[in-house]
Amino acid sequence: MEISLLELEKLTTTQLEDFINECIKTDFSRLVQLLYRIDVSEQKLKTILQANPNEDAGKLIATVILERLAATKKARESFSSTTKKIEGPTDTTFANRDDEGAERL
Repeated sequence: MEISLLELEKLTTTQLEDFINECIKTDFSRLVQLLYRIDVSEQKLKTILQANPNEDAGKLIATVILERLAATKKARESFSSTTKKIEGPTDTTFANRDDEGAERL
């Protein structure tokens, strides 16, 4: 079962847990690859799994994935609003002067 990051974000928590448990049982390398693509901290994941040995691993991993996806989304939104502030109005008066100076160099 191949899944894109967009599809992953649309899954319910239960669906994500089921998907992760299925990967653990049948295709662990796919799970590792997914965690790498999402940029889940390996150390954080190990710590959580070791601290909760009697918990469902799929549920624990799903929680970490959802936290990481939320942080990534927040960072993108923050970067997007920062970029808009930096760009400001589109006044090309100074840009044209700089271009003329650059041509002389």
